[in-house]
Amino acid sequence: MLINCVAYENGTRLADLQVEEISDYLERPDCFVWVALSDASPHELDQMKIEFDLHELAVEDARHGHQRPKIEDYGDSLFAVMHQIELNQGEFSVSEVNVFVGRNFVLSIRNRSEQNFLAVRERCEREPQLLQHGASFVFYALMDAVVDRYFPITDRLESELEEIEDQIFDKGSAQASIERLYHLKRKITLLRHAVAPLMEAAGKLSGNRGPEVCANSRHYFRDVHDHLTRINASLENIRDTIGTAIQVNLSMVTIEENEVNKRLAAWAGIFAVATAFAGIWGMNFKVMPELQWEYGYPMALLTIASTCGFLYVRFKRSGWL
Repeated sequence: MLINCVAYENGTRLADLQVEEISDYLERPDCFVWVALSDASPHELDQMKIEFDLHELAVEDARHGHQRPKIEDYGDSLFAVMHQIELNQGEFSVSEVNVFVGRNFVLSIRNRSEQNFLAVRERCEREPQLLQHGASFVFYALMDAVVDRYFPITDRLESELEEIEDQIFDKGSAQASIERLYHLKRKITLLRHAVAPLMEAAGKLSGNRGPEVCANSRHYFRDVHDHLTRINASLENIRDTIGTAIQVNLSMVTIEENEVNKRLAAWAGIFAVATAFAGIWGMNFKVMPELQWEYGYPMALLTIASTCGFLYVRFKRSGWL
């Protein structure tokens, strides 16, 4: 679906265009065209390929989707793939943003996404002195918007980790904490798959040997690269903390099992003594001094109870019960 198709000249909005008019405005000096699509159909992609003279391989990637974040240089144009992480009913989902950038055009295509870039267009139009940089600045603004959306997600993951850490030493919560930690680790991995490749690509755009299409905006891409580096470092810290928390949880499980084993061993010792006494007095020999004693039975019970009580107190003091 076509969202916007606008021509800009010298940093100001010139006109809203029909798709068929794009090629006419591309021929004008100091003019560039910015087109935004959502879940583009094959027919729309074919139209854009003709109007902007896009590379066939890049169009194929955009058509099939599900690409790894990357930036590919095709000489006079760039093709970028970025992932957006969106929260749906408590779970993360991945949407894709494809951007074609040329000397005098920008084509952005978002797929399976509920987040739009209208705020990015408004920001660019409010800063005509920056929009004069042309298509490369628009590309920076789009990438910057995608990267800025990673920060709240990172903060959310850190808050979730802190919440788990607060409950990690609660008795009986070890298994639930491990499950939550593994679920959180999966979210971290999902975000890292979006951040790490894009960080590498942004580093190339900000370097002196970056594509000529972005030559006049390299310092802006350096800022994006710094943001991605910060996010990646935060994710690494969270992942390391998760690993430590999992080890602590496993240790807590082992400690709880040891406590149970100690209790079982203590009770087993108490019953073993009672069983030993009962076994001795339960032997069927004819000559046993206690058999004919009037108070033998109550004294036997008293002896067993006293011995078991003594063992119970000793185990209790030692922390086994």
